[in-house]
Amino acid sequence: MQIHPFFRYTGLLLVLGGGLLAYASWRNLAPLPATVSFLAQKVQKQQILDRQQQPLTITYQNQWNIHDVLPLYAMPQDLVQWFILAEDQHFYQHHGVDWRARLAALVQNVRAGRVVRGASTLTEQVVRLLYPRPRSLWARWLEGWDAYRLERKFSKAAILEFYLNQVPYAQQRRGVVQAARLYFDRSLDTLNLAEKLALAVMVRSPSRLDLHLHPQAIQKPLQQLAKRLLENQYISQDDFLQTQQQPLQLRHSVLNSHASQFVQYIYGHQTPQNQQRIHTTLDSELQQYTYDLLQQRLHQLAAYNVHQAAALVVDLQNQHILAWVNASQNQEKLPEETWIDAVTLPRQPGSTLKPFIYALALAKGWTAATLIDDSPLTEAIGFGLHSYHNYSHQYYGPLRLRDALGNSLNTPAVRAMQFVGVDTALRTLRQLGMNLEQGIDFYGDGLALGNGEVSLFELVQAYTALAHQGQFRPLTAWVDHDRPASRPVFSPEVSSLVANILSDPDARHLEFGRSSLLRFPVQTAVKTGTSTDYHDAWAVGFNYRYAVGVWLGNVDQSAMQEISGAIGAVLVLRSLFAKLNQNQTTEPLFLSPKLHLAAVCRDTGLLANEQCASRSEWFLQDTLPAKQAPTAGQTPKPLRLQQPSYDLQLASDPRIPDEYEAFALQINRDTVGTVQWFIDGQWVAQTEGQNYYLWPLQRGKHYAQAKILEKIYTVNMTQTLLETAVVPFMVK
Repeated sequence: MQIHPFFRYTGLLLVLGGGLLAYASWRNLAPLPATVSFLAQKVQKQQILDRQQQPLTITYQNQWNIHDVLPLYAMPQDLVQWFILAEDQHFYQHHGVDWRARLAALVQNVRAGRVVRGASTLTEQVVRLLYPRPRSLWARWLEGWDAYRLERKFSKAAILEFYLNQVPYAQQRRGVVQAARLYFDRSLDTLNLAEKLALAVMVRSPSRLDLHLHPQAIQKPLQQLAKRLLENQYISQDDFLQTQQQPLQLRHSVLNSHASQFVQYIYGHQTPQNQQRIHTTLDSELQQYTYDLLQQRLHQLAAYNVHQAAALVVDLQNQHILAWVNASQNQEKLPEETWIDAVTLPRQPGSTLKPFIYALALAKGWTAATLIDDSPLTEAIGFGLHSYHNYSHQYYGPLRLRDALGNSLNTPAVRAMQFVGVDTALRTLRQLGMNLEQGIDFYGDGLALGNGEVSLFELVQAYTALAHQGQFRPLTAWVDHDRPASRPVFSPEVSSLVANILSDPDARHLEFGRSSLLRFPVQTAVKTGTSTDYHDAWAVGFNYRYAVGVWLGNVDQSAMQEISGAIGAVLVLRSLFAKLNQNQTTEPLFLSPKLHLAAVCRDTGLLANEQCASRSEWFLQDTLPAKQAPTAGQTPKPLRLQQPSYDLQLASDPRIPDEYEAFALQINRDTVGTVQWFIDGQWVAQTEGQNYYLWPLQRGKHYAQAKILEKIYTVNMTQTLLETAVVPFMVK
């Protein structure tokens, strides 16, 4: 039988066309992924978790849902069944393409004159998620081939699991877990029948069926799916009626971790690339408790112009940050102020640096019983003079170091700084992690009183060195990081002695009283601080296990109305330690076994005898005072003019007549005999038993001179010059 040439050429063309179509299809097929359940990709935004691996952030900026993925076996099985029935009822029968459904969809679309049905299988939808193509007949043809190849490489369960975790919903959500949180703020296993059906229906048109934007649009397709379930006996008549009668209860998902500043700190530091989640040390429960506590305190102090607060809690066992909290009264009125992180914001620390200055003094030879003069003090600052005074404007004369530190007195702290040296103090504070950028000439002795700027983070971190027997260890916010390396700053004896003083209620009674809030039930080293003009109120402390810091103030630098650290911040500190100590077996603070206990006189600091009121005191090795040992301030100091200071510049007051203006020439001795006073080499006065002379002001450049004389009685009384001091100055 001879084949007609027409059929022969037609068959040849069909074979050739089929070959070309097969080649073109093969050329356009996408490479299959190595795995469907997890896609290797570059993480665009990592999720932050707390120490219990609870989310502190939820991000939808990644290409895939990598944070809210559930294995198929952990999903409600009825929810999985509803998706299969709604999207691909022959899922387990076909091999990627449901040809019967495609044919039925083609007939239905032709009759309707428009596309009313797609008939894509779940596998084809997965292909479309993996490899988006422009919608066309050619794309549908290729999707079929890719679906076939996908099912040959992966199991039905793997494909279904990927689909349910990655199927797109509105508002950048992917997967059923994120959708359940978006619309109902609940987990999958708590959803009712209507809510599960809604998740299955919304994937058809995520924007048009968005429950938040179009709550009524879903009612018809939801009831159609419920009717199909009833017809196939998947649900009962009562269940069906319930889907009609019970409206969907929508909720907006809100993540109330109050840890936005902490999260920004984490994102601002280098983190491992392609790590989906960052496991941090934060305790969400403690974070919430601390936030509520700060908000409550701000509400109590609202009338005193206190608008912001911050707190930092650290676990001393591993330097883990447990709470990093910012609170504000202006969250609605001034939201830009809530963006500022008061934990890392540099502020003047007030008296909170004094323990470190006294620690250096102890390391240099002073003891807790060393007497320090607490009296008015005026020192040169640049071309002027600065008068130091105590917070209460009271002075107590010679005081033991324990009492000077415990009562946070200013003039003894300045004298301790002069003993230590500003250069040594500044170098040590920097070793403790404080970012003090200026030089010693900028800070001067005022560094002891907090004229620099440090953050709450730096301050708490430095105090942990005292808790760690003088070893400085950086704080950490990452669970998986190695234990921070340590370096010695103080000896265990010095650091534990300072902690002992800061935890001694008796050492505070002069300024704070014996029933102070600073008397904690568990031994706790506590220090408060208040910056100039009440701009900042601080309270920092540590016990056997935790270190806590609290700050109150205003980020716009406005002053509070006489709110000090002892009034405003310490109450929060006390409440936080009470929370931390709950259900714990508490311990006392570490006290070095190398410290020696001895009885000293309360008034002199010398070894006690039967004639003095005594108390016990701890001493470093080889620092026990002798019975007649000189005290700080008793060692003869070189004579110098305290006023005027070198190159002092004075200005006359035009409102006061010249004949009534005077300036006090003063030397640095409290007990003196005869003093002769000279201006420009000319004798102007002689005083007996006083260390100052009121000199009438005269404009011009001058130099002042003071001479101390001692009277020696012989047959003829004579006077002998002991010391002299000369200082240039100017009156404008």
